[in-house]
Amino acid sequence: MNHVERFRAVMNFQPVDRLPMWEWAMWWDKTIERWKGEGLPGQLRRVFDIHDYFGLDPYMQFWFSTTEGTIEAIQHHVEGIVSNMDDYLAARPRLFPSHDRSIASMRRWAERQARGEAVVWITLEGFFWFPRTLMGFTKISLALYDQPELIHRINQDLLEFNLHILDGVQESCVPTFATIAEDMSYNNGPMISERHFDEFIAPYYRQLVPRLRELGIIPIVDTDGDVTRLVPWLFREGIAGVLPLERQAGVDGAALRAQFPRLGMVGHFDKMTMPRGEAALRAEFERLLPLMKTGGFIPSVDHQTPPGVSLDQYRAYLRLLAEYATRV
Repeated sequence: MNHVERFRAVMNFQPVDRLPMWEWAMWWDKTIERWKGEGLPGQLRRVFDIHDYFGLDPYMQFWFSTTEGTIEAIQHHVEGIVSNMDDYLAARPRLFPSHDRSIASMRRWAERQARGEAVVWITLEGFFWFPRTLMGFTKISLALYDQPELIHRINQDLLEFNLHILDGVQESCVPTFATIAEDMSYNNGPMISERHFDEFIAPYYRQLVPRLRELGIIPIVDTDGDVTRLVPWLFREGIAGVLPLERQAGVDGAALRAQFPRLGMVGHFDKMTMPRGEAALRAEFERLLPLMKTGGFIPSVDHQTPPGVSLDQYRAYLRLLAEYATRV
């Protein structure tokens, strides 16, 4: 099987020759800095090139941010600047940039994906992520009650922006899957109530998710923390899967599989086991093996590999990942 066939087969609960070997989240900068002191070639800078160096499957991500070209631009330049409609309207000219260059660069990957040599994926910002970024957690929590028209205005604009991105992507390179960045949960569960999810998030999913599926793009939500209570809300809105299923937040992938037999899942490998030696790594893979065999699951570090993991320890993880990926 090629890489695209393998990913689609897994997410559709079909047999595969092996599971994808994919690090869904880029490594911490301090992790890469440490590894370069331990033998990682210094000229490797792009995530794709580091993936290739480690022998991971080729996955190419394009993040379509609501401000400048990177997620860092969002965090450092617009976080918390909106308190009311006037603030949002004043900030709006700085938002929703053209991504024509990124979309054009995707064309170079279209042929590789068509041949199954690489999986292209896109990230769109979600309808909790974006207003929370603009307002900060406290202000958005109050605005859900006090300024509903502001949240709806922000999310309607975001919907139109994301749909416009998809129009461009359709002409350039339709990705295999999309992640919707939400970070809508923490270690004790969702940051938003089900009522507010239904009022402020679901109406926009109902317009975005069908468009993704119409294009053949698998929709996956990226949300940290304990996603357990959130999964039913996402699933009923057509979301195919979730990641990263953080173990430290108490997520139980086996329980989710029992409740949702067709839920796609990525991640769930407890990163805290990585510095503890090969026996601990193997025990973690053994914990995940029954879930791997159910289909619809790709094991991956449950968030970014931390700088406490040495290059040798990471290589041990990769060696066992390659072994267990074939045991399906």
